[in-house]
Amino acid sequence: MTTNAELAARFEEFADLLEADDVEYKPRAYRRAAENILAHPSPIADQLEAGNEAAVENIDGVGDAISSKIVEYVETGEIEELEELREELPVDMAALTRVEGVGPKTVGSLYRELEIRDLDDLETAAEAGEIQEVKGFGPKTEQNILENVEFARTIGQRQLLGEARPLADDVLEFLESIDAVEQAEVAGSIRRWRETIGDVDALAAADSGSEAIEAFLEWDSIDDEIEFGPEKASVRVGDVRVDLRVVVPAEFGSALQYFTGSKDHNVRLRNYAIERNMKLNEYGAFDVSDIDDPDAGQRVGERVAGETEAGMYEALGLPWIPPELREDRGEIDAAAADDLPDLITRSDVRGDLHTHTEWSDGNNTIAEMVEAAADRGYDYYAVADHAQGPGVVGGMGLSDAEILEQVEEIREVGAGADIEVLAGIESNIDADGEIGLGDEVIDALDVVVASPHSALDQDSAAAAKRLERAIENPAVDVIGHPSGRLLNEREGLAIDATALGAAAAEHGTALEVNSNLRRLDLWGSAVQAALEEGATIAINTDAHQPATLEYVRWGVHTARRGWAEPDDVINTWDIEKLREFLH
Repeated sequence: MTTNAELAARFEEFADLLEADDVEYKPRAYRRAAENILAHPSPIADQLEAGNEAAVENIDGVGDAISSKIVEYVETGEIEELEELREELPVDMAALTRVEGVGPKTVGSLYRELEIRDLDDLETAAEAGEIQEVKGFGPKTEQNILENVEFARTIGQRQLLGEARPLADDVLEFLESIDAVEQAEVAGSIRRWRETIGDVDALAAADSGSEAIEAFLEWDSIDDEIEFGPEKASVRVGDVRVDLRVVVPAEFGSALQYFTGSKDHNVRLRNYAIERNMKLNEYGAFDVSDIDDPDAGQRVGERVAGETEAGMYEALGLPWIPPELREDRGEIDAAAADDLPDLITRSDVRGDLHTHTEWSDGNNTIAEMVEAAADRGYDYYAVADHAQGPGVVGGMGLSDAEILEQVEEIREVGAGADIEVLAGIESNIDADGEIGLGDEVIDALDVVVASPHSALDQDSAAAAKRLERAIENPAVDVIGHPSGRLLNEREGLAIDATALGAAAAEHGTALEVNSNLRRLDLWGSAVQAALEEGATIAINTDAHQPATLEYVRWGVHTARRGWAEPDDVINTWDIEKLREFLH
């Protein structure tokens, strides 16, 4: 069955091919549709197969033309117009645009001038000095391309969490509908909420493994059966591999602990067990204090736990450790000392401090975004469109005069809203750490989010100096997506999260966990390092439309991976405490 992620990928490709051909306006419309399709809460193909075409037409950004293409793809597996565009521009767009500095327009130009189709062609042309001869290119651009080709080859092999987790949720829903299955849960890196995952691992408990596997293979979302047996099955759903393992109910807890990992966490936990005359594995926890050779077999000793995951930790005198923490970053020692963090949850978040509207590169009005935030039950909400600056997408940043004009509209909308509406801006942190805002603008705003968008190839020393200068600026409240990375696309600034956290704590500046599924910046270990220095963080979505306010899900779990508690996150505070921080 066609997944939402697969549909979204087709419209992203549409947008890239149109942009490569210098088509105006349409690429943005297709990208907006792709974002809304990806964020849609239920499988679109299911609705179409149920005869509910109206539901597709009601998706934001999906008009009649795009709706008909969705229907065409679900019914036939292809879109005729997309196939024609592929024939006109026969390139590996996904691979080529993974190279830093190479966008769809660049791909179009290089194909037309040099017939570059893939990474090998690109590398060969760069090595031969041919790219710098093309109008609009130069030696520096050519060298940058050459240096980044190898990195482009190594990325793109793992799925983004925000693309794979909805599929994992679908897998769980289907497994739970199988009569033979008593329990089901995802495992592996996706249960630990890592920002990228290799495949979707699922675990089920059933008395009859073969019966459960047989029922699973009837799932109509499966595109291909890779392999299967009486207790295991590997299938392909869209572009993602799904691995299912079935165990008996009595061993579900031990198997879940074992297959959730991480490997380092499990090794540390097993060693902790050995020191206490215990043996842990996927079959249970065993007391081996009276056993001469504990390695004689997997089930040697007295089995004392295994039916539940919590029981595996309790057998060692430890509380259950949340999956997000299982990366061997001190969680076992913290558990032993009864000092695990009381992790933030989604319900703790009271507002969003970094979002966009049609004033810059967003898709909706201020009033529409505020209404969507209110519908989510938020207490407050900040508009933070782009200010002018290098690296701002499409040159769509606002001038100081336009920011002041927008502040007036924000105040008008806020006067009639059910929630507190804050006037903010996302300014660019230039290579020297300047934010480029005038005093009058700063005085008019409630919140300033300052983010790096350009010169992301600075060395670590220059990057540290740049970000610390922005942190020290009393006008800056939040450092947005501090590294500027894009997952599977670019690495971003090489940041020292410990030093960054120390500077942020000293100057009362929050560090952002940007919840956009392509960013998740800061990431788990960086959040942990910053919090250990006394910094605070903000979990923001960087939403460009109402549907992507839902990205808060990814941000919360990323913050949990960094050991964040509610009070560490400024947008869990009440409005009075938040305003005090901002001013």
